[in-house]
Amino acid sequence: MMRAAAFLAVLAVGGCDWASVDNTARTSFPPADRPVSEITGSQFSTETQRDELNEAETVMDLADIEPGMTVADIGAGNGYYTVRLAPRVGDNGRVLAQDIIPETRDGLADRVTRERLDNVSVRLGEPNDPKLPDNSFDRVFMVHMYHEIQSPYEFLWNLRPSLREGGLVVVVDADRPTNRHGTPPDLLSCEFEAVGYRAVRFDRRPDIRGYFMMFERHGERPEPGDIEPCGQNAATG
Repeated sequence: MMRAAAFLAVLAVGGCDWASVDNTARTSFPPADRPVSEITGSQFSTETQRDELNEAETVMDLADIEPGMTVADIGAGNGYYTVRLAPRVGDNGRVLAQDIIPETRDGLADRVTRERLDNVSVRLGEPNDPKLPDNSFDRVFMVHMYHEIQSPYEFLWNLRPSLREGGLVVVVDADRPTNRHGTPPDLLSCEFEAVGYRAVRFDRRPDIRGYFMMFERHGERPEPGDIEPCGQNAATG
């Protein structure tokens, strides 16, 4: 049984203190050269509808989620993936659920407490910084939320150190313009590559109403001022 409210829980992973992370960049980043979707709600669809499509199981299988892994669920919302990742990684695994809206974070923390998910902690991130501890995660999930990130280069730059050796970022999104709650795959790849990642898997998946991509760290993380932004061609697909 959880001993405190979930949003106060801080789990030590890989020797990191999840309460004392500061990945804030000190210099400016290029702006996104494309529209940004507004945050319209804390869930993409109802959980029943998503389970009818077997969405979570499909994505977790594609991402090779195994017992003992440590996974971050970014933009976790109501916790659709969080509560399904928790049993998948098991008692020896950990899930960090993050959202940038305090009320959403608190609601998810209450759900984690009610469902007694002892291997889950919940924290508040910032729009341009997920506030993740370094060298801590085997997988970072970003499901139907990437198009809402206002400063993608800064966000991805701050995210990069949180991956363990061999860690991967998992993105699920729709193939449509970013102002229509999707991200063209070419744009997604371009923005990730600009900050020192490369794509290792791409699957079009009509069964989950979008596509699935995974990225690994590649090369050195560039200085913010050296990042080359993607142009309108990539933004429109």
